[in-house]
Amino acid sequence: MSLDTQSKAGVRQVPSTEGQWKLLHLLKEQLEEMGLINVTLSEKGTLMATLPANVPGDIPAIGFISHVDTSPDCSGKNVNPQIVEKLSRWRYCAGYRR
Repeated sequence: MSLDTQSKAGVRQVPSTEGQWKLLHLLKEQLEEMGLINVTLSEKGTLMATLPANVPGDIPAIGFISHVDTSPDCSGKNVNPQIVEKLSRWRYCAGYRR
């Protein structure tokens, strides 16, 4: 699956394109299917969800922050996304040296 999430400069709406909204709705659906709770999508495109703890007790939470747009300077069309199911020794991380 590929979605064009290229930003559109000069518009007042956030997210700035329909492709970004499509990705947000897809991510929301996937989070719900994975069993996350309190899944909400705001009118400004903020998507939040909670993964319940799998151990008893009061434990710390973690947050992940990201964005769904790509630069308005590069086309977002005809992108072939890759699914990486297992990283080997962090070789895909920025700055990795062997």
